[in-house]
Amino acid sequence: MKINTSKFGEVDIAEEKVIRFPRGILGFDHLKSYFIMDYKDTAVKWLQSTDDPDAAFMIMDPFEHFPEYKPDLSPVDRRLLDVNDVSDVVVLSIITVVREEEQDPYVTMNLQAPLVFNVGSMVGFQVVMEKCKFGVNEIISLQTI
Repeated sequence: MKINTSKFGEVDIAEEKVIRFPRGILGFDHLKSYFIMDYKDTAVKWLQSTDDPDAAFMIMDPFEHFPEYKPDLSPVDRRLLDVNDVSDVVVLSIITVVREEEQDPYVTMNLQAPLVFNVGSMVGFQVVMEKCKFGVNEIISLQTI
């Protein structure tokens, strides 16, 4: 299927690569369908909406920067994902480049509300963890991405 994007032009994506987010993503609950694109030779990837050409999020594997990170999937989360084995789950975090006046840009990662999806069913959702030692703006080094 061909998807028009504002950042990457027209992209051809296989239907089986589309991830369905039945609840959407926080603040974007009306957008239900996404796919992941690599970004150059970096650890950064893009989560591009198939519903809106302008909606794309920079994402990364949180474990590369925070190996001690352990997102807690409740039994309800596991049931919604239809997961029996945690190895079927991919966890990604949205990152943001922050540019403030008179300060070098830096990157933050949202570890309190990761994106999780089942690689078998390609269904995912954003898990908001109330009891998490990490926050929504954990700083990571620009040099490591």
